[in-house]
Amino acid sequence: MFYSLTGKLVFKDSSSTAIDCGGVAFLMNITLSTYSKLPSQGETATLFTHLNVKEDALDLYGFADKQELDCFRMLIGVSGVGPKAALAILSALTPDRLAVAIASGDAKAITAAQGVGAKIANRVVLELKGKLGDIATSASSMEAAAAASKASVGYAGEDAVEALVQFGYSRSEASVAVGRLDPNLSTEVLIKQALAYLAKKL
Repeated sequence: MFYSLTGKLVFKDSSSTAIDCGGVAFLMNITLSTYSKLPSQGETATLFTHLNVKEDALDLYGFADKQELDCFRMLIGVSGVGPKAALAILSALTPDRLAVAIASGDAKAITAAQGVGAKIANRVVLELKGKLGDIATSASSMEAAAAASKASVGYAGEDAVEALVQFGYSRSEASVAVGRLDPNLSTEVLIKQALAYLAKKL
């Protein structure tokens, strides 16, 4: 029904926002990523939208870019994943990071989303693997780096990846960070340099 809305931003917080379009303010549920990209209140904003129709309500969801909207629609197409869970997943992982997690089978990374357990995370990986299309394109180099690192690193690299996982990073993130480093470095140095790289990515 609505493709996008453009108007004056009249309200925003970490989970919702309202845009005034010709005197009518539309309230939308949003992700943390979209929230971080919104302009200041009173300025003009454009959000891509999805209207969820229920028996007792019409809920509107807004996204800063088409990529995030497309990813949201794929997520709610997964059995057991509703709009609330899809928003939580996209608040914890950008579409690119989600694409890497799904491509590498890293369901643990998806459980970082509030209220999303292992069962749902595994279902997301199972049902969306190979179906991300263009959303995964920008993440393909990261996925390749992760695969290459798995094949090329020695014991030091494997130990560094395990250490990073213990620090709370997903296996896909850890593999990418370690895979870009010199495999001849010691485990300690690999961990330090990988942590520095990951800190810059946040």
